[in-house]
Amino acid sequence: MRQVQRLKKRMAEEGPSGLAHKLRGRSSNRKISPRVQEWALGLIREKYADYGPTLAAETLEEVHGFKVGRETLRRWMIHDGLWLSRKERKRFQQPRLRREHIGELVQIDGSEHRWFEERGAPCSLLVFIDDATSRLQKLWFCEAESTFSYFQALEGDLTEHGRPLALYSDKHSVFKLNRPSKRSGETMTQFGRALAELQIEIICADTSQAKGRVERANRTLQDRLVKALRAEGISTINEANAFLPGFVERFNAKFARRPAKETDLHRPLRQSDRQLREVLCLKIQRYVGGQLTVTYDRKKIILDPEGTAKGLVGKYVDIHQYADGSFSIVYAGEALPHKIFDNAQ
Repeated sequence: MRQVQRLKKRMAEEGPSGLAHKLRGRSSNRKISPRVQEWALGLIREKYADYGPTLAAETLEEVHGFKVGRETLRRWMIHDGLWLSRKERKRFQQPRLRREHIGELVQIDGSEHRWFEERGAPCSLLVFIDDATSRLQKLWFCEAESTFSYFQALEGDLTEHGRPLALYSDKHSVFKLNRPSKRSGETMTQFGRALAELQIEIICADTSQAKGRVERANRTLQDRLVKALRAEGISTINEANAFLPGFVERFNAKFARRPAKETDLHRPLRQSDRQLREVLCLKIQRYVGGQLTVTYDRKKIILDPEGTAKGLVGKYVDIHQYADGSFSIVYAGEALPHKIFDNAQ
């Protein structure tokens, strides 16, 4: 009642304008001063011009000890022309619902980019991301997407997490043969064959939008990871791969979400290191000639006539080629002794 009496008295003395709050039009006591605001924006223009408001706010607090709300910083940056509003940026729609379980589906993709900016040559980042949680399973830098580079990334993922039920990829030649091989009639790639041996299904998406989870992760990584590498002064693939585990841990703590169902469908990796090496390699069949010779990679290979090899004339053996350039000759699971024929001898 006392407030009503005060308003009634003010109305009588000042008219309708007297009902307005006395602090109307005055700045809040908590407002950041224009001088400090200009200092923060100047810092962003000078050092973090390509940062978004969220990352810029985090960096200002972590590196410079200045705490400001990300939405406040967003308004400043939009007004200053350092950031486009959401309406002015392209929006991405999720093409489908997430899988419910961890390990039910892992999306994989390669992203070629100038990850080291001008400090090094462009290279590719292989990304394995869990569909149910958006958790980064594995990141791996390599010179270019290849079967061996995906084998290396897959080995790390399997060792750390176990075997997922399925991998979801695009139709890159590493994952899918559009035509059967003219020589062998094979319709499966070496990567597909390895997954079959590991009892992991591979699904090839028809469009890039279908694997939007990993595509969006690539965009985020091309922003945050590039800046993290810059901050650490990293300029080589080996240095970057050593840096990745810590980055992945921090990234997942910020962006990963809980799955709809808690059961983890990853299965244990039952192969030993040696057995896994025999799975994650190139396997090519070659014919054994009358002199117990096999031709491979422009080399003539002579099998040791003692033991199993002497009965293999006219049959096919498997060449297992490994990432380090070495190879072995295998028949019925047994490695065969051999030597390289040298014309100079």
